[in-house]
Amino acid sequence: MNCLSFLKPGVMSGKDMKKVFYFAKKKKFALPAINCIDTNSINSVLEATRKSNTIIIIQFSFSGSSFFLGKSFYKGNIIKSAIYGSILGAKYVHEASIYYKVPVILHTDHCTKDCLPWLDGLLKYNIDFYKSYGKSLFSSHMIDLSKNKIKDNLDICCFYFKKFKKLNINIEIELGCTGGEEDGLDNSNIHRKYLYTSPKDVLYAYKKLIEIDNTFTIAASFGNVHGVYKSSNICLSPDILLNSQKLIKKKFFIKEINPLNFVFHGGSGSNKKIIKKSIDYGVVKINLDTDIQWSSWKGILDYYLINKDYLNSQLGNPRGYDKPNKKYYDPRVWLRYSQKYIIRYLVKKFKILNCLNLFKYNFK
Repeated sequence: MNCLSFLKPGVMSGKDMKKVFYFAKKKKFALPAINCIDTNSINSVLEATRKSNTIIIIQFSFSGSSFFLGKSFYKGNIIKSAIYGSILGAKYVHEASIYYKVPVILHTDHCTKDCLPWLDGLLKYNIDFYKSYGKSLFSSHMIDLSKNKIKDNLDICCFYFKKFKKLNINIEIELGCTGGEEDGLDNSNIHRKYLYTSPKDVLYAYKKLIEIDNTFTIAASFGNVHGVYKSSNICLSPDILLNSQKLIKKKFFIKEINPLNFVFHGGSGSNKKIIKKSIDYGVVKINLDTDIQWSSWKGILDYYLINKDYLNSQLGNPRGYDKPNKKYYDPRVWLRYSQKYIIRYLVKKFKILNCLNLFKYNFK
């Protein structure tokens, strides 16, 4: 598609991210956002993206960033561990995405109020990075103050958004809460009413953010839950997104069909009808962490079940008591199974999200 001809391999800027999302709404597609925790998961995602001729969102959570560096590296100082882990992970994505010839939106996920020092550390590093390279380390950051009062939520988000703008970084905010538990963020016992955002709250957020810039996305909850559950236990209401779009258009006299860029949290396990409807109502980013985790594990599990007679000892298998098993327990073998399952899942998801074969890669 010629409309994406401005894209190049590597991590894109906030401004290019904005262009991609505008095009996504126009062509009715969304991009999957994948939480990565190491180079293995990053490589899997990049390979799937390259294979599918599309764009990907790679994101690091607070805990995932700490894991990237090593959980015990800064024992007792989890903030510092998360800062350095994010920086190392981001630098790897910058380099690897160029080798894979893949355009990437690089994002940090769910920064709660307690984790704001993590974001402060990244911004401090990013100032020097921007001066040195003329670009930002990340395309966007998410601030999740959904448990705070909406005024406090927006006051803090706007404070950071002004800083982001100077570095060409976009912001994602959350309104309402995403249920379930993910990455240490536990909303599993939250009252159901908080899982549904009021369009009036979306309007309030829009008024505050648009005064700074239009490079923002909103994760407005419409019954979203992290994890996979029985469909009878989840009631998604994407009409909240539609009604929010209508309200913004009316109040600001906007002709564009979907002026807002929405984010769908807890997308794992969602049915195709809900996904299509949410895209129709302006969703441009869908988080798929739980399904990716399961695909990764399922690959390893299936490998074990197929080869378990060769994985109980270093020597001895059905071919002989003294036969070596090294080639079966070599991490490169079973980790590749994990990668293949992630790739297979993502390629299917690209199709469902209507972002398969966005363009033919002809990058040199």
